[in-house]
Amino acid sequence: MKTAIISDVHNHITNLKKVLNYCTREEIKTLVCCGDLASLETLDFLCDNFSGKIFYTLGNMDNDQLKNLPIKTSGEKYKNALLFPHYGEAEIDKKKIAFVHFPNVARELCASGKYAFVFYGHTHKPWEETIDSCKMLNPGNVTNEIYPSTFAVWNTENDKFELIKIDFLQ
Repeated sequence: MKTAIISDVHNHITNLKKVLNYCTREEIKTLVCCGDLASLETLDFLCDNFSGKIFYTLGNMDNDQLKNLPIKTSGEKYKNALLFPHYGEAEIDKKKIAFVHFPNVARELCASGKYAFVFYGHTHKPWEETIDSCKMLNPGNVTNEIYPSTFAVWNTENDKFELIKIDFLQ
């Protein structure tokens, strides 16, 4: 199974659409977002255009509309999204993961020994490192700010990660 990991969209719908088109082509059914969609409209777009499971944690640039949504969103529009205010955790293919916006919190989560993988954003820079037996990964940014626009795809069958450059996608 493949899982897409994104961060720092900052309302860049054009690039988000490229990510979601890629997910459709590759039959990716799970998406983890490490913060900074920025607005409720971007969350609406994400939920309207991705039918799989969405795990989303808030970032520092998310507006108050997003911050005031319930943790488990409800209703037809957000039925596939789980929102976490500080950090989220989930089990994907029997692997315990955490996801957060801030790298310092990601490092703490990784060092806790509770997770196989911890995903984070904020810096916009793709990065991967291992702390003890936990892999910590930043997928870069969708918005194409500071660093080129990228996201990551995790193949849960072999635990390999691929960094996808959004500029080359249709």
